[in-house]
Amino acid sequence: MSKSLLLFFILGFQVLRAQDLPAYKIYNSKGKEVSFKALSKSAVGVDLVLFGEFHNNPIAHWLQLELTQIMYAFHQSNLQLGFEMFEQDQQEILDAYTKGLIAESQLKDTLRLWSNYQTDYAPLINFAIKNQIPCVATNIERKYASLLFKKGRAALDTLPVEIKSQMAPLNFAFDTTLSQYQAMKEMGAHMGPGMGWRMVEAQAIKDATMAHFILNNRWRSLRYEPMVHLHFNGAYHSDFHQGIMWYVLQEAPHKKILTISTVSQDDIRELDAEHLGRADYIICVPTNMTTTY
Repeated sequence: MSKSLLLFFILGFQVLRAQDLPAYKIYNSKGKEVSFKALSKSAVGVDLVLFGEFHNNPIAHWLQLELTQIMYAFHQSNLQLGFEMFEQDQQEILDAYTKGLIAESQLKDTLRLWSNYQTDYAPLINFAIKNQIPCVATNIERKYASLLFKKGRAALDTLPVEIKSQMAPLNFAFDTTLSQYQAMKEMGAHMGPGMGWRMVEAQAIKDATMAHFILNNRWRSLRYEPMVHLHFNGAYHSDFHQGIMWYVLQEAPHKKILTISTVSQDDIRELDAEHLGRADYIICVPTNMTTTY
């Protein structure tokens, strides 16, 4: 066989193989494959969307931007975006940047931006700036979640009132029966007696704080009509309709909430059983997908 003919067959095989390499598939909670259009149609009909991501997954970040554009086209000024990636003490600087009062260089110098901000979150912020969409920094400052983990909830009681105002009320509920918390407790059990639950409570204050500022932020207080909130968070914070969603429903049981999760599998042609029920919609990506860090 000539080299040119061999090359022809090799290239032909690669083309056929590439056609069978989807970058992602979307499934509903029961494992049925659905379209992004179906996901989007559901998302515009609820009060709150919790978009659970893998922080370094480019497919999830791309679909976040696509969904943001669709939800803005539908809701216009009634839409707001929320970010686990920004902590409440950063809200003032984030506001200044989105209003054009400071340059991006000042944003980078002032805030504790995640290492993948430029590739994964800046497109969302830039779209929000262009369309004047409010951006909410929903997370607790990391050092205070760490303080709770090291010394317990009582250590937060001595904090100044201003600092306490940047987190969920310190009497936040803590349901130890939630399966996500149970799993985390098992992961942390090796750290010593009681430390597994301490780690879970540090996770819970993040969930409670994000839920609190989804429901209670200055844009909501300034508006008479309810605002729709699209929130971006690590998938663990909302998987199995727990975490943030559980806390939102404690305060606002009437809220219509849609959850999205991101998972990875070697073979994405069918959703693995362990992911059934993980969210209303599950974005399934190949395990060898390129990551952003």
